[in-house]
Amino acid sequence: MSTLNANRIDIGSNDFLVSKTDLKGRITYCNQIFMKVAGYSEDELLGKPHNIVRHPDMPRIIFKLLWSRIQNKEEIFAYVKNKTKNGGYYWVYANVTASTDDKGNIIGYYSVRRKVNDQILPTIEDIYAKLLQVESRGGMDASQKYLNILLNEKGVNYDEFITSLQG
Repeated sequence: MSTLNANRIDIGSNDFLVSKTDLKGRITYCNQIFMKVAGYSEDELLGKPHNIVRHPDMPRIIFKLLWSRIQNKEEIFAYVKNKTKNGGYYWVYANVTASTDDKGNIIGYYSVRRKVNDQILPTIEDIYAKLLQVESRGGMDASQKYLNILLNEKGVNYDEFITSLQG
């Protein structure tokens, strides 16, 4: 882990930030690298909503899509900008899945996050800025519509688009 500037924390290429949550999104497990990058102790994170690290630059539509997918036992990959305890931020390429019991019932959620391909960050930042702008004017439906138009113009679905960017 290295600091790029006073506010952005760069995730190392071999770093994996891992967390588990219960059905309501409260953290039940977090690994050392996640705590180190986010700047929180284990006591400060366990039992807290995972959105404790949610950055205000994140469009709500991305989390709506994420929750919709994982509640249907579908995995999702997403680019996420998180905030640190001290006011900094870090970008991650997140894989989120449902955790199930032996009967297939969802008992929580599992997320593994890694370094974002820095070359695509300007693209993601531009898309997220536009989604936030659209959301502020027209709400979640307008943001969903904008995202659908963007994907249709590129001729890909969400998963294909996100995966293609990471490279």
